[in-house]
Amino acid sequence: MVEQILKRIAKVLDDCNVPYMVIGGQAALIYGLVRNTRDIDITLGVGTEKTADMLSICEKLGLKVLSESPLKFAQDTLVLPVEDPRARIRIDFMFSFSPYEKTALKRAEPAKTGDYPVRFASREDLIIHKIVAGRAVDMEDVKGILIKCGKSFDVKYIRHWLDEFAKMPECENLTGRFEELLKNVGHK
Repeated sequence: MVEQILKRIAKVLDDCNVPYMVIGGQAALIYGLVRNTRDIDITLGVGTEKTADMLSICEKLGLKVLSESPLKFAQDTLVLPVEDPRARIRIDFMFSFSPYEKTALKRAEPAKTGDYPVRFASREDLIIHKIVAGRAVDMEDVKGILIKCGKSFDVKYIRHWLDEFAKMPECENLTGRFEELLKNVGHK
């Protein structure tokens, strides 16, 4: 069911020339993690000035908007929460604007979902997203990704962006968290 929803969304976003990448638990699944997740998180390569366009896309997809004031909610939170009413699966469209997000969107990797190439965050960008999020489940996902991918990832890229995020007071010690996770899974 999730695979069909991802494919439908990806096709419409591609047809409307909206850059995107799937992040979160769905992206973790393509890197081989077994995880129970029933929501979909998608970063968009557009800012909140495109909220009305996204509302039209959601209507085209038959998605139910979960906010009573979606334009204001998107402006305040940078998120447009919707739900597929048939499957009862929540989808969060996240508007992006930062240099990091622009870089991550360019690095997104297509993965066949059914017969359609859906764009997912790269391993490195998924690790960065999850370390910044910082929840226990995210740290477990990072450990799993590090174990599954061995040493085939760009540590320098991850450290660079974690150092950039760590300049914000609410994101202190991100690189330290990453280094601790590397050590815990046997990376030097």
